Amino acid sequence: MEEAKMIRMIEMNPFAIKTIPSPTDEMKLAALKKNGLLLQYIEAPTQEMEEIAVANNARAIKFVQVPSEEMMLEAIKKGWSNLEYLKEPTEEVMKLAVGQSGWAIQYIEEPSEAIQLLAVRTNYDAIKYIKSPCESAQEAAVEASYDALKFMTSPSYGAQCLAIRSNEDAIRFIPNLDKERLLTFLKINILVIKYIEEQVELNELELLLKEVLSADEVEEKYVRDFLRCGKIDRSSIRFQIDKIHFIYKYGSKKAKQITVDEKLKMA
Repeated sequence: MEEAKMIRMIEMNPFAIKTIPSPTDEMKLAALKKNGLLLQYIEAPTQEMEEIAVANNARAIKFVQVPSEEMMLEAIKKGWSNLEYLKEPTEEVMKLAVGQSGWAIQYIEEPSEAIQLLAVRTNYDAIKYIKSPCESAQEAAVEASYDALKFMTSPSYGAQCLAIRSNEDAIRFIPNLDKERLLTFLKINILVIKYIEEQVELNELELLLKEVLSADEVEEKYVRDFLRCGKIDRSSIRFQIDKIHFIYKYGSKKAKQITVDEKLKMA
């Protein structure tokens, strides 16, 4: 059969290339232009054949023995998951992939700090695919969403504190807390009290509140949360505190100013 006829046949059915004993380069190219994944059946493909295959189907990159950076980038542009097929991706290739989806980091062995940060900033839950995330990546993840903690086996103290500051519910994802750590978290976010009220005594609570509320730079949110906290109140059985009186007695000037404003809003 003359070559022109075989090429027409391949164009109609590119899988026919598998049955041809010694296909010419033109036949191979014709098949690859129709289906890039047929690269797996091409012996000693040229760079042109590899590029045509990847251009047709990015997943064909897995059949390229030593892809160029340009070829890898082309594959990733068509889908971040193609990173799975790359044995030695360059830094630029990895950045492109995790920039599209943080989940791409699951295909990177021992990612650098920069790659980890980019991944969790793209998708905070990408932290679950990092075996030993660096502290900066942990903190970046919880800054995006406090519940990133649930994906961490051993979150750093810094990440825990950031998560607690963001949302008191984060304490649900921190196991094996001792009394010192509980009290520290209360100093960061008073609303944590609703989860640990049975583990804290009134005198302990009063001591830490005096420390926090007497500070010249006490956070406005902390003061307002304290004033609005239903678990702490003069009618409370466990934490009976007259909050207004408490702040006027122990609070800093800033705390008192915030209290006055809060009272006006509640009036």
